[in-house]
Amino acid sequence: MSQTADIISLFEHFVMPTYGRSLTIVRGKGSKCWDADGKEYLDFGGGVAVNILGHSHPAIVRALKQQAATLIHCSNLYYTEPQALLAKKLVELAGADGKCFFCNSGAEANEALYKLARKFGHDEGRFEIITMEGSFHGRTLAGIAATGQEKVKKGFEPMMPGFKHVQFNNLDAVRAAVGPQTAAILVEPVQGESGIRPATPEFLRGLRQLCDERNLLLMFDEVQCGNGRTGKFFGFQSIAPDAAPDALSMAKGIGGGFPIGAIWTRAVRKVKTADGEKPLCDILGPGTHASTFGGTPLACAVALAVIRTVEEKNLMAKAVARSKRLKRGLKALRAKFPCIKEVRGLGLMLGIELDREVKDVVAQCAAAGLLVIPAGTHTFRFVPPLTISNADADAALAILEKVLGQS
Repeated sequence: MSQTADIISLFEHFVMPTYGRSLTIVRGKGSKCWDADGKEYLDFGGGVAVNILGHSHPAIVRALKQQAATLIHCSNLYYTEPQALLAKKLVELAGADGKCFFCNSGAEANEALYKLARKFGHDEGRFEIITMEGSFHGRTLAGIAATGQEKVKKGFEPMMPGFKHVQFNNLDAVRAAVGPQTAAILVEPVQGESGIRPATPEFLRGLRQLCDERNLLLMFDEVQCGNGRTGKFFGFQSIAPDAAPDALSMAKGIGGGFPIGAIWTRAVRKVKTADGEKPLCDILGPGTHASTFGGTPLACAVALAVIRTVEEKNLMAKAVARSKRLKRGLKALRAKFPCIKEVRGLGLMLGIELDREVKDVVAQCAAAGLLVIPAGTHTFRFVPPLTISNADADAALAILEKVLGQS
């Protein structure tokens, strides 16, 4: 058997079938990766918006080697310098005083947000979180309850109580949904899994005002749209920087491929507790939340290296420039191929909506050497590394043009 067949056979025998897999990827470098048969691909899926520095970036490799030789893991019962430095950096990037909690994934980061909201509203009997139709917040039981897509809930009923879904970008609908048990509103500044749909500035500003009026927490899920992908470090900063949240979650690109998640929580918001008034960022105290592997020295050292590289190489500005180039090319393709209904998104988080289901186009792009991933049934996305070149952008457009011409 070929190496591909051997690997697939092992998966079929020993790995649970929770993913619809296709290729067998064995190596990556920069914006390219290779399968077990040696075929080269231009990777515009980026590990589902994770590999913001591309594959095997020297800064990540160096940080892994240096930190692994120093200290890989120790309990969160002790202080470690990498975690402290990463928290300080993320607070600075959020643009307001606050504190961070570290975990291992976006789903875990969102779990921390749910617990923050419940702790915030507990003494007043408030526990409900309003989320958006079309949203995606992870695959935990609370995550699928929070997610505004019915397909993720099937087979896992009954849903965990405490979540209410309303229409995205409809401030009146959100306002009408607020009730006596509402504690928080959770929104993705750019919805990723349902088609790359950005929030409007007016919507985010309206949510901020509503939360201030009704003493609610405004929480942003920045797991996919954060980490510099939109041209600012957090997606909301590209849409409505004056609508800063009370807390936000992050993961995916922050580690450039190494698992890490986090939340940032604002300090200025005060909360009455049994122990007196506390800043919001201090209400989850010892014994209320934890993660064995959250914020390990290894994960934090890698994340610091990723952020440092993004800043030193000016990659957020480059993401905007590459986005403009891709949008021009996609607009030209739309004029040529009416099957393209819409191109939308910010920075290097672009959705291409078709008049048909995209699964065949995604497969045809892979066969032609371009990796893209669906975002809903009728949209596929470009979420490449922030390090892509003009040549990479042009190559992706050329492959897509060839595929659409043959469809």
